[in-house]
Amino acid sequence: MTPVQPPRYCIARPWIPPGAMEEVADTLNSRWIGQGPKVDRFEKEFERKFGVESAVAVNSGTAALELAYDLIGIGPGDEVITTPLTCTATNIPLLRRGAKIVFADIRRDTLTIDKEDVNRKITARTKAIVMVNLNGIDSGPEEFLGRDSGGGRIPVVVDSSQALGNFGGDYTTCSFQAIKHITTGDGGMLVCRNPEHAREAKLLRWFGIDRELKIGNNWQPYKRRAILFDIELPGYKYQMNDIAAALGLAGLRTYDRVVEQRRAIFEIYRRCLPMVDGPSNKYGYACLLVEDRAAFADKMAAAGIETNVLQVRNDAYKIFRPFRIELPNMDWVEDRYISIPLHNHLTLDDARYIAGCAARACL
Repeated sequence: MTPVQPPRYCIARPWIPPGAMEEVADTLNSRWIGQGPKVDRFEKEFERKFGVESAVAVNSGTAALELAYDLIGIGPGDEVITTPLTCTATNIPLLRRGAKIVFADIRRDTLTIDKEDVNRKITARTKAIVMVNLNGIDSGPEEFLGRDSGGGRIPVVVDSSQALGNFGGDYTTCSFQAIKHITTGDGGMLVCRNPEHAREAKLLRWFGIDRELKIGNNWQPYKRRAILFDIELPGYKYQMNDIAAALGLAGLRTYDRVVEQRRAIFEIYRRCLPMVDGPSNKYGYACLLVEDRAAFADKMAAAGIETNVLQVRNDAYKIFRPFRIELPNMDWVEDRYISIPLHNHLTLDDARYIAGCAARACL
């Protein structure tokens, strides 16, 4: 079997910033490689960098979503309004909780959730609204903060896995998976508007155990035969470790340069291509709309350029089909959207070459 030759220009590639190896080596030479002081430091530096409070570091963006859904208390039969165009990690945890998924349509220009359609679908049974900052574009959650459905206040979850730096929900989840703006190998962050929810999330991420109480007793659960803490919440093993946090600390120091380089590449694309764009874009991925996607992909592959459909509409999968409804904009977009390379190993000359090839492929 002839091996498949990798494309000259791959669609995404991990970026390991300067200083990361030294930060990791420092961790490996310390006592702590599990959750320790660097996780605490990463949380605090993350809060300072982005001007947020109540950040909880976890081992994946999906874990951050799981915690957000637990804090809201989503359970069987609860209606949750969400987008069909996202990584399945956004919506699979809702299925596992037995929620009734209510898909809202998307916008044709940004591919983010259509807020007018969300408004049409809010009922007294709406338990939560989930919004996704797809490709790096802000979905505008502020409009729904504090909204009362008639059945109570509706919490808003913002999945910002592709848009690090955009926040705004009652709960915002971030991802540090391999090809994100900052990578920790894999990892995530949950940002809570309510500090008490963050405190609860820190219990949930580590079996429901209060680590501060254990640390205060030198990690011993007992003192003179008396147990020093109880477990009131059935938690998980979602905590971040110090090796991952070391990578994250290095990434925070180069975040601004990472976004600026991605912006410069995207601007080259935008001058000659029908790019998907929108407010407060953090340039997670470079997506455009084309009329003949298969032909476009073939022409780009012939030029050594990888393309891909990075998100499949979730309701195309069997597990989501019971919730599939007519969504005119999603139906129109479905065969047109495709992504081209955007990462920090690309030069501006690379971007000009890719843009030229893509412009010709669109003809």
